[in-house]
Amino acid sequence: MPKTRFENVVFTLIMALVMVYGMIVYNVALNTGGVTDQTFLLALHELPIMMPIAFVLEFFVVEKLAARLAFTVVRPTDRPQIITCAISTMIVCIMCPVMSLIATLLFKQPGIGTWAQTFGCNMPMALIWQLLYCGPLCRLIFRLLFRRKRETEMEVESC
Repeated sequence: MPKTRFENVVFTLIMALVMVYGMIVYNVALNTGGVTDQTFLLALHELPIMMPIAFVLEFFVVEKLAARLAFTVVRPTDRPQIITCAISTMIVCIMCPVMSLIATLLFKQPGIGTWAQTFGCNMPMALIWQLLYCGPLCRLIFRLLFRRKRETEMEVESC
């Protein structure tokens, strides 16, 4: 996927935006008793706070750690889809408890029990959201954004 530092920044921004917004919508729905049109608007209030936190955490800490952990389970010679799935799973395993803690401290009554409940509710949804929807969508958006550059590189290489 991303090959340069700039591409990595763009990809991480896209992923943080889509992942965080989806999880905020989920948490607002849990807190309000369901999903309504208002749920999507209410989620926008927390997005400017949580998205930069997720980006910084992911870009500077979690990305490298998750890759190291994933390669304890998969090998570099495995199919790229398996490697992507393993890295994405490890990212969720690290980001979910940390982001749940941050959300608990910022938006809820802080406490171990509150954090444990938030994390417990978020983990299954974060994993499903990442692996089945957010991840594939963000990779598609990224490929569309950087398609011309990649096609040009491929044409130059084939000459």
